[in-house]
Amino acid sequence: MENKSHALAAGIFVIAVAALLAGLGMWLTRDQTDYQLYELSSKDSVSGLQPQAAVRYKGVAVGKVTHIGFDPQVAGNVLIRIAVNADAPISPTTFATLGYQGVTGLAHVQLDDAEAPLPAPPPGASGLPRLPLHSSSFSQLAEQGPAILGQVQEATQRINTLLGDENQQRFSTALKQLGDAAGSIDQLARRLDNTVTTRLDPALAGVPPLVQDTQQTLQALRQAGSSAATAANDVSQAIRTLQAEGGALDEIAAGAKSLAGAADRFGRVTLPRINHAADETARAARRLGRTASGINDNPQSLIYGPGRSAAGPGEPGFTAPAAQQ
Repeated sequence: MENKSHALAAGIFVIAVAALLAGLGMWLTRDQTDYQLYELSSKDSVSGLQPQAAVRYKGVAVGKVTHIGFDPQVAGNVLIRIAVNADAPISPTTFATLGYQGVTGLAHVQLDDAEAPLPAPPPGASGLPRLPLHSSSFSQLAEQGPAILGQVQEATQRINTLLGDENQQRFSTALKQLGDAAGSIDQLARRLDNTVTTRLDPALAGVPPLVQDTQQTLQALRQAGSSAATAANDVSQAIRTLQAEGGALDEIAAGAKSLAGAADRFGRVTLPRINHAADETARAARRLGRTASGINDNPQSLIYGPGRSAAGPGEPGFTAPAAQQ
């Protein structure tokens, strides 16, 4: 009976010690971090993602995956619940993607920020906020795999068509024509070399004298240009002298002004007097002409005077001549 009591006490002691060790381990490993829960809904496969998988914000661990299941609101979507450190800079531009670690196939949730705020998905049945989940590069590659394979198959078919027997014959013909063209180019090069040696070299020998003549011509042109510049300077000096105050132009202007005044006085005073003298001379000449005509018709008028002329028709003493029978 005493042995049973000792065994029972030992068992109770072991159980108590084990419980104390378990409690101590849980207390030492407890997580005191303040987490904020978010949900992600994805239509893509989440293979490789497990509960307790890491959640990283731009590569820095900020949380863990707490639950993976199906979205009750969208049939066929996978619902992922994550716990993110409350100190993580989650903003309206934050979105999530699935990242993969090397060749192990293990996935984790990668958080990043877009350039502009993103429309927030509506909360789920749990009431937790949701973050946009974008397709990962691996998912995009898997989606585009069939299209890539189709393009590869089409390219392979085109290559096979390009390398067919008919095209190979054409390639052979083209290569032969290229060889013939290379031979023709070689012959042409030899002819050009012969032409340069026999004709172009003598012509090039005459280039130095031509260059010397050209240099002499340029020297003459420079001298002519210097002379023209000197003449232009002289002309400019003469123009400045003429335009100077009290110079020849001012004297010419003063003389022209005096000449204009003399012409004005001649037109206003002298010319009317000359016209009046000319009129008087003309009247005197007409009188002298009438006097000369009268002397010519009646010379005795110089001695007896002009006398009295016979009365004309309508004048007193006029007598009509008698009619001849």
